[in-house]
Amino acid sequence: MVVRIELTDDETDRLFHALAASTRRDILRRTLQREQSVSALAAAYDMSFAAVQKHVAVLETAGLVVKRVEGRERLVRADPTMISRAQALLAAYEALWRTRIDRLDDLLAERTPPPTMQGQ
Repeated sequence: MVVRIELTDDETDRLFHALAASTRRDILRRTLQREQSVSALAAAYDMSFAAVQKHVAVLETAGLVVKRVEGRERLVRADPTMISRAQALLAAYEALWRTRIDRLDDLLAERTPPPTMQGQ
C-alpha cells in the first residue's frame, strides 16, 4: 500500500483548523492513548455532548481521528497515518525555515566586518 505523505492545501487548512482549539488537541491526545466513546470524551469536558460531538467531527473531517459504530456507541481513535503526514508537513516547514535562516546567517557573516580590537 502506498501512503501519500504530502497534504493538499485543503487538507493542510483542515489540519491546522482542527489543531487550533485546545479541546480538540486534548481529544486527539486522549484518543492516541486509547479508543474512546464520544460519551466518555464528553464526560471529560465542561461542555455539552453536542459540543464535544462537533469537536470530534472537526477532527474527523481533518482525518486526525476515525469514528466507528459499535452497537449504540460511537468509538473514536486517532489515525496515526494522518498524524504522520502532519509531522512530515511540519518537518518540511522546519527544514525550509532552517535553510532560510542559515542563508541569512551566511549573508550577514559576509557583510559584517570582523570586529576591530580597540586600544592597540
